[in-house]
Amino acid sequence: MYANSFQVPFVFDDLTSIPGNPTIRSLGEAWWPPKGQGALTVAGRPWLNFTLGMNYAVSGLEVWSYHALNFAIHLLAGLALFGLVRRTLVRPLLAPRFESQALPLALTIAVLWTLHPLQTEAVTYVIQRAESLMGLFFLVTLYGFVRSVESPRPRWWQVVTVAACLLGVGTKEVAIMIPVMVLLYDRTFVSGSFRAAWRQHRWQHLSLLATWLPLFAFVASTGGNRSGVFHLTEGAMWVGHGLTQFEAVARYVGLAFWPHPLVFDYGEIPPPPLAAALPWALPVLGLAVVTLVALWRRPAAGFLGAWFFGILAPTCLLPATLQIIVEHRMYLPLAAVITLLVTGSYLLVGRRVIIVFLALAVGAGWLTVRRNEVYRSELSLWGDTVTKRPDNDHARINYGLALTKAERTAEAAVQFEAAVRLQPGSLQAHNNLGNARALAGRYDEAIAEYEIVLRGRPNEPGVIQNLEQVRAMKRYYQQKQ
Repeated sequence: MYANSFQVPFVFDDLTSIPGNPTIRSLGEAWWPPKGQGALTVAGRPWLNFTLGMNYAVSGLEVWSYHALNFAIHLLAGLALFGLVRRTLVRPLLAPRFESQALPLALTIAVLWTLHPLQTEAVTYVIQRAESLMGLFFLVTLYGFVRSVESPRPRWWQVVTVAACLLGVGTKEVAIMIPVMVLLYDRTFVSGSFRAAWRQHRWQHLSLLATWLPLFAFVASTGGNRSGVFHLTEGAMWVGHGLTQFEAVARYVGLAFWPHPLVFDYGEIPPPPLAAALPWALPVLGLAVVTLVALWRRPAAGFLGAWFFGILAPTCLLPATLQIIVEHRMYLPLAAVITLLVTGSYLLVGRRVIIVFLALAVGAGWLTVRRNEVYRSELSLWGDTVTKRPDNDHARINYGLALTKAERTAEAAVQFEAAVRLQPGSLQAHNNLGNARALAGRYDEAIAEYEIVLRGRPNEPGVIQNLEQVRAMKRYYQQKQ
């Protein structure tokens, strides 16, 4: 299902994190990812950056090895999920209901999760390896913990557990939830209570919690806010961002059941007033309350709810400056939705439901192939995004740039004009519109656009140079006339 993704070009944040990232050109330097505004995705994530260095060592800037590794990560994550679910279904808490069908149920869940089109952004979009690789380490940590409590020789599995957690925190900050989810898993499926879990496996949990120390160090190396990705000191930002996340979570749940429309970039989403947020907030808060109740009365179902909300929590709670809604964040939470759906349906209908879900997995795989086709070029990806989010000025600008590269300058100008209407204060939109006007020979209009940019950024060297060139061209044609 991912065979058509191996030649997808680098797009968007790929460009700064891979071709524009000098540290990946040497494996020794790759352990030290760049910092600053241009390195947002890899900043503070040494293991993620090192894997990009491994790809560069194999294929330079040829895309095939990057996609091959992304695919391998996703496949291994699916296998880890299969192993984790199978072993969980035969634990004493669940064995009376699921042990006889543990293998086919686990296989169904893993296949449906692996083929779900919502996963394409974390697999086909190269730099979102940050999500899938962290997800792999998350699952391996839990799988290693389960094996450690079952094995007569637990030492090596304990080492695997802590090592996977360490690699996770070096890949993406959401790994902060790994020790929390391992403790909750222990309480739910192994020990029966938090007190017993702590008494029996204290040193394992302390070892996992110790991985927060390097995680905090990695975050601190980016200025404590991942080079400006988060606003951590403005109280109003916390409230505003929280209100936007009700829509985000509700959309994520909807896409898990009906994966359309899938959107590459949702654009800026301003904080809504409370009344506008309520239609999104009520179902999300309802699910959260059900999760809290289930944690005590139906601990297995409660664990799945906690998995969903817990893994989304770091990105939903911290006030972000960009990417308010992004589909790759559902990479791991989707596993909880699918597991609850498949096991719940099995309890209601019986094992015949497995055939239904495997058939759905085939359909999901077909949708994955179709979604990967959208990534085949910047032109198709941004065109699809503009079609689905026409009010996204950021997508309009990027679509216009892709059209400009394709020498379709008249169409590009239309996109830049739309971006200016949507966001009159966007200097990037005005600058690109000026470039489009200059290419079309409309020099006075180009000069007007550049002057708008320079009023906001008086010392922007590229714009100053463009303005001088356009004025020179205007004088040249005036003299010829």
